Amino acid sequence: MNMKKIEIIQKIIIYAVLIIVFAAVMFPLIYIILSSFKTNMEIMAEPDRIFPKVWTLNNYKEAWNSDVMDVGRMFFNSMWFTISSVIVTLIVSAVSGYVFARGEFKFKKVIFAMFSSLMFVSLGSITIYPQFEVLGLFGLNKSLVGLVVLTCFGIPIVNMYLVRSFVNSLPKELDEAAKIDGCTFTGIFFRIILPLLKPIMATIAVLTFNGSWNSYIMPAMFTLTNPKQQTLIVGIMALKNSGMGASQWNLMLAGTVIALVPVLVMFAVANKYFVSGLADGAVKG
Repeated sequence: MNMKKIEIIQKIIIYAVLIIVFAAVMFPLIYIILSSFKTNMEIMAEPDRIFPKVWTLNNYKEAWNSDVMDVGRMFFNSMWFTISSVIVTLIVSAVSGYVFARGEFKFKKVIFAMFSSLMFVSLGSITIYPQFEVLGLFGLNKSLVGLVVLTCFGIPIVNMYLVRSFVNSLPKELDEAAKIDGCTFTGIFFRIILPLLKPIMATIAVLTFNGSWNSYIMPAMFTLTNPKQQTLIVGIMALKNSGMGASQWNLMLAGTVIALVPVLVMFAVANKYFVSGLADGAVKG
């Protein structure tokens, strides 16, 4: 068997594996979209059926006009909460990553090691109640504002690592040239480093947007007594129990598709920078 045939076989195997992985990853999304056009009876009677017997748009009409899911208001709440979280995360990640990459101060390695150790500590939902009680002391435990405040005091370790690695990959001669021109440490960040962080900032923005937009437990808990502050994801879960009897899976799936649109649009817009940012941020500093 000559080399050309071997290369063809290798390519066939590679493409076959990629197609299988793609199908496995995309199947849940495709199933959700197709099931959103089914009736609730069909979903419950034949859950293993992929394509609808009869296509219907009533699910979207009912979900859009549902009393438990005010799409316009909840969309605004989700967008406000998500954009605020993205902005705060970008600021904290960029500043902390730059400081640990270029800053010189005592105990820098020790502090960085302490922050890094947090990557291996996961307390899960055990921290929700203490956070809720602390914010309650300031009257911030009944709105999305409290969650944004929590983000301000959070430590995005992975994002900090991405920025730090990216900054370390930049030549220090840029900093030295800026210092000669009279730039301070802060000035170098805003005038030199920050404009170069566009790819990694786009990556962090997409990841944060996706995480904040799809967050359910914390927004549901913080808006339990304040329905006007509820996000779109919280409203989707409410659609499931909006019927008088059986769970309304058809409405929930239709609401899920509606909520997917902003995430897909965000990824489509920032896809170019997202991929390059992941590659550049993985550079060893």
